[in-house]
Amino acid sequence: MFSQAVKCLYGTTSCRRIPTPTTPHHTTPHWPFSSCGTLQKQKANICLSSLSPIENRGFCSHFAEIYTLNLLLQELLFLRLIAVEISLNQKLIRAYVYVSMAIPAAVVILPLGVLFFSSGLVVNLIQAVCYVLLRPLSKNFYRRINRVVAELLWLELVWLIDWWAGVKIKVYTDSETYKLMGREHALVISNHRSDIDWLVGWVLAQRSGCLGSTLAVMKKSSKLLPVIGWSMWFSEYLFLERSWAKDESTLKLGLQRLRDFPRPFWLALFVEGTRFTQAKLLAAQEYASSAGLPVPKNVLIPRTKGFVTAVSHMRSFVPAIYDVTVAIPKASPPPTMLRLFKGQSSVVHVHLKRHLMKDLPETDDAVAQWCRDVFVAKDKLLDKHIAEDSFGEQLQNTGRPVKSLLVVISWSALLILGALRVFQWSSLFSSWKGISFSVIALAVITFLMQILIQFSQSERSNPAKVAPAKPKSGVETQDKQQ
Repeated sequence: MFSQAVKCLYGTTSCRRIPTPTTPHHTTPHWPFSSCGTLQKQKANICLSSLSPIENRGFCSHFAEIYTLNLLLQELLFLRLIAVEISLNQKLIRAYVYVSMAIPAAVVILPLGVLFFSSGLVVNLIQAVCYVLLRPLSKNFYRRINRVVAELLWLELVWLIDWWAGVKIKVYTDSETYKLMGREHALVISNHRSDIDWLVGWVLAQRSGCLGSTLAVMKKSSKLLPVIGWSMWFSEYLFLERSWAKDESTLKLGLQRLRDFPRPFWLALFVEGTRFTQAKLLAAQEYASSAGLPVPKNVLIPRTKGFVTAVSHMRSFVPAIYDVTVAIPKASPPPTMLRLFKGQSSVVHVHLKRHLMKDLPETDDAVAQWCRDVFVAKDKLLDKHIAEDSFGEQLQNTGRPVKSLLVVISWSALLILGALRVFQWSSLFSSWKGISFSVIALAVITFLMQILIQFSQSERSNPAKVAPAKPKSGVETQDKQQ
């Protein structure tokens, strides 16, 4: 009988009189559920009127529980709907913010991307032709030509820092070292602090007159980057897989090829092995603490095998090591590729100390320890920079050469002239096929620019282990992982 009354309330069955025993005090209970429909109330009251007083009390007790549960379920459903609506609103707001930020960025990035990739493909084509035709005849002649050609591309990125974004790079070093920069072979070791450290190095090389002969040891995937990675490959950059078993022979062969390099070159080696992030710093601190090493605050623990190999193979023909420390002042936002493309300025402080290669120890273990000691000193130097917001008084006036500006103006003029010729002589935009091709080309360029920006981001880097999780014998264990 209870179940039939409930069904009457929810309209799931027809109400009929239920035969009950005759009782002298048969009363219909008060209906407390004002939120129900009138028809449902009438149906349920008819059913309830046929119940005995005992049955009425039992029914009311059970039905009150059912009704309370029903109200709770309705309230939970209502709250759930509100939560879903809030979530949708948040997603819409985020999408709106993303679009509102992405559209102005795309308006700026797309023309720069068209300029960079158009000129870059021309440079890559010239490099490829020279590699096939000139290098077999004379490697040094090829290197001299490639140096000039590569600069035509790399100066665009120097222009991006110097003239478009207006990034201020302050160089702290002694006058004697500053005069020697660009006039001698050098092995450059640096902390990997920001997303554009390599570009900062290019700016310093351009100021020193050796941009076209600047080299670096990079991860193998870098050479797959469209235009810029291909240009680096033609320029004899060294690409490693981060597996010492595979990289040892590759590194040694690459270093031996530099012995007869015709112009002063810089070979950059980021011995930390990856870009600096707080998560990687915590891992390095954990390892240093467990291995009994000095715990770093501002740098990662150097991975010394590559450095030891470089010193042993370059000692005879490279006179100096440039110990570079990069820092960002407190008031300046960290520079990124995206900020550069948007024209947003930053400030970068660079401290450079010159070490004579002949002063380094002779044994491999001693050279590895020398490298670790340099990074301990570098960590203290960065502590001092944090306190003083400067590297001291040895600030050099590096200026802002106009060469990169002239190169970009020349490339832009050639691109505009070429585009006008295409519009004049072809019917590219007179058909939907031509318009579709142009739109697809612009979309591809936008996608490639996005890849370049994401590739440079430190938080997206995918490094090898910063330090072994379970050290076995201190420093020896660390070097086995490198």
